Amino acid sequence: MEKSRIEYVLKKIEEQTSNAVEEQEKILENILKRNAETDYLNKFLHGQTDKQLFKKYVPVVTYEDIKSYIDRVIDGEPPNILTTEPIIEFILSSGTSGGEPKYVLSTAECSQKRASIPMLMEAVIHKHIEGLDKGKGMYLLFSNPDFDTPSGLKARMFSSSYLSSPTFKTTVCKYVTTPIEIILSLNKPQSMYCQLLIGLIRRHEVLRIGTIFASTFPNCIKFLQDHWKDICSDIRTGHLSDWITEQDCRTPMSSFLLEPNSELADLLEPIFENESWEGIITKLWPKAKYIDAIVTGSMSQYIGLIDYYSGRLPIISTFYNSSEACFGINMEPLNKPWDISYTFLPNMAYFEFIPVDKESPQKAQKLHFNGVSNEESIEKLENGNAQIVDLVDVKIGQCYEVVVTTLAGLYRYRVGDILKVTGFHNKSPKFQFVERQNVALSIDRDKTSEADLSKAIKAAEIELEPRGFLLTAYSSFADTWSIPGRYVLFWELKLRDSNTDQLKLDSNTMEQCCRRVEESLDFTYKLFRKMNLIGPLEIRVVKFGAFDELMNFCVSRGAAPLQYKTPCCLKIKEAIEILDSRVVGKFFSNGNLA
Repeated sequence: MEKSRIEYVLKKIEEQTSNAVEEQEKILENILKRNAETDYLNKFLHGQTDKQLFKKYVPVVTYEDIKSYIDRVIDGEPPNILTTEPIIEFILSSGTSGGEPKYVLSTAECSQKRASIPMLMEAVIHKHIEGLDKGKGMYLLFSNPDFDTPSGLKARMFSSSYLSSPTFKTTVCKYVTTPIEIILSLNKPQSMYCQLLIGLIRRHEVLRIGTIFASTFPNCIKFLQDHWKDICSDIRTGHLSDWITEQDCRTPMSSFLLEPNSELADLLEPIFENESWEGIITKLWPKAKYIDAIVTGSMSQYIGLIDYYSGRLPIISTFYNSSEACFGINMEPLNKPWDISYTFLPNMAYFEFIPVDKESPQKAQKLHFNGVSNEESIEKLENGNAQIVDLVDVKIGQCYEVVVTTLAGLYRYRVGDILKVTGFHNKSPKFQFVERQNVALSIDRDKTSEADLSKAIKAAEIELEPRGFLLTAYSSFADTWSIPGRYVLFWELKLRDSNTDQLKLDSNTMEQCCRRVEESLDFTYKLFRKMNLIGPLEIRVVKFGAFDELMNFCVSRGAAPLQYKTPCCLKIKEAIEILDSRVVGKFFSNGNLA
């Protein structure tokens, strides 16, 4: 990225965050002027465009509240239902948290805003890390098929929309090792093989390694374990394996496998043959300066695994995005994963925030607005009376649920993410991701959030280190068939110093892990355990590769491989059965909690 371009982009970011109040006023005014007479807004505003009327009469909603309007657009009804702007496509949510994907309307302007985020982040990273213009990034990126809708418009995952955008094809693609044809191939195994093969052929050009979500990394490592011999053979002979049959993969590869390269194959084979793959990424790509992947939220469970395979390269979690809108970027990219905050960009959408009480010792997961109970809060929201604050009025240290209004027909929409304010960049706040509100284990009156479960599992991992075990993936479910009900964790483990799948599980260690998890959960959980209203926590260790099967199942139900997030909590019977059928050991917390 040219120095002048970097300076220009950084200047624009500074201007936007310094003028956060004006930027927010401008974008809401723009949205209301365009869309006040749509079917949806006209019902509340009767053609008015005043901000105060918008806040007074337009309700705060969830997807289910507006689904009927979105369905009308999908069915091809005439325009002006949610927005007067032409709809160019539907963006699908990842589909792994709540089951079926959600459909989000997208306009050309929204698409352009989304596509601009990586370029903004590129300028920020160049400011902090020198020499990136001397090489390329090996980004493992995969496209997904589009879906036709009755309206004639396509529905696609955000990742596919971005990879097909002019911005990516003409600008970003210049900085990656893989040709666009291979990235856009719909055959994921063949695409992954070719991306890794090219990355190894061009290993001394690779200055960074990345993907969108951290969950892709363990899949790629497993793929390398299964296919490294074929890759080395292709490099040695200068011929692509016969099983790569897709022309969008085979044709571009002819530019990279020009002749046999036994020297490179001889160099790579001993690295792959090593009993331990700890630090293998830096051995294969010695010039890599950092790992680029989202590791906040449910992706945080992969931090340890990435550290293990990368030799503790810095991990840069670049931006905060959802299917509904773009929110912000990481202005301090070299912060440790646990200290990541995202600076909101006030020109992306109109943002509002519902204060959330996360400090209640009795029940931290209840939402409280103005000191009232969750049930009263919901009623206040429905009546438009809840205390909702603007972007620039949030308070440092306070947690909020984010509400978004977009140019593409979402109005005061509850995204479901809980964020904590960590500071300000100029006048725009910085937020740390806390949890996704609708993901929680629940038995009777107890609710354990994703964030609290992640924290408890991290505390239990201390017990694994002396045994040489590495936790590679986890999920959970509430076993309400047991009497009393209990929380069950699925853990996938591997040995740090070996690639063998054979594990000798020590009962005392695993039982202590169960106990550590329980001791780290909240007051209500411990109280219910003492009262025997919740049974002892159970850990079920599954075979290595079991979570790959879970991913395949989720993808078959509509989740995108590139956007896939391992569900923190399983609620679909078939998903639980997939992991349950691969259990190699069951362990329970013993004794009473203090």
